[in-house]
Amino acid sequence: MTDRHVDSRKGDSPQGRSPDGGTRHNDSLDGLIAAPHTPFAENGQLRLEGVEPLAAHLAATGVAGAFIAGTTGEGLSMSVDERRALAEAWAPAASKHGLRLVVHVGAAAQCDAVALAEHAKSVKADAIAAMGPPYYRPATVDDLVAFCVPIAAAGGSLPFYYYHIPDWTGVRLPMDAFLRQGRERIATLRGLKFTSSDLAQYQLCARLDGGAFDILFGSDEIMLAALAVGTRGFVGSTYNFAAPLYHRVRKAFEAGDFAAARALQETSVRMVGEIAALGFLAASKRLMRYVGVECGPVRSPLADVPAEKIAALAASLEKLGAIDLAGTSAAHLVKAS
Repeated sequence: MTDRHVDSRKGDSPQGRSPDGGTRHNDSLDGLIAAPHTPFAENGQLRLEGVEPLAAHLAATGVAGAFIAGTTGEGLSMSVDERRALAEAWAPAASKHGLRLVVHVGAAAQCDAVALAEHAKSVKADAIAAMGPPYYRPATVDDLVAFCVPIAAAGGSLPFYYYHIPDWTGVRLPMDAFLRQGRERIATLRGLKFTSSDLAQYQLCARLDGGAFDILFGSDEIMLAALAVGTRGFVGSTYNFAAPLYHRVRKAFEAGDFAAARALQETSVRMVGEIAALGFLAASKRLMRYVGVECGPVRSPLADVPAEKIAALAASLEKLGAIDLAGTSAAHLVKAS
């Protein structure tokens, strides 16, 4: 099993096998799916011209798709109109570079999520996803399903993924129960983006009905553990600048070289720790310039990170073996710092 681009954004890749031996959907999301940063200008305004070079960079590093306007993409710090504009910029860029496009449409207000899902359908995204509402939260699985029903319906035939990220939304409900109840009411329910370290819960979801659902794993620093339970699709923020590292983790695992896989995963853990020490979203976004793509600052209330700290971070991560600056247009910035 190897990472690969899907030749068509219409889901005509060969059917594979689920972790439990069942048949996977033709349009299952396999490989590395980056959660890209949304490009902003230094004044905080949306900078849509930054989307195409970001898509080109992801494709060049073997990433299979983009999950836009999620946590890393600061979707909840953007207006509905800005999120529409972002999707309109990403749709042709993803198509040009052979990337699958998943549009995160989740919002605190259900009506906003419905509007964004309708728009994602109009730009011919490959799938939509929505997190649970992060302020007025559903108390039961039934409440969460009811929240998602009209959002998924607004996307028409687009596959729908629930974005499970309980540490951020506070929505802590059993996802296997959500899938059981959701399949009865959401015709397009394809699976989950599962961003949690609860691998016991993950396995219940991945093995449900013989692997009927597509359960994408969203915790980069424990990718190796997810591979061990049969995961094929991964969505993560560090794939923006360190995709080759994760390709090596997966290649070592598939070759049965578990010592190498563990060492490479440790590199990921150390990388995430160094970035998080500076403020993960802000630092990882500024780090993009050191792999040749300028994404700008984060939006308030998140704080930016001084340029000299980002330069030192880039140099440290290159020394660690987590990122490769050789041959990028930004490599000289580290040397000059």
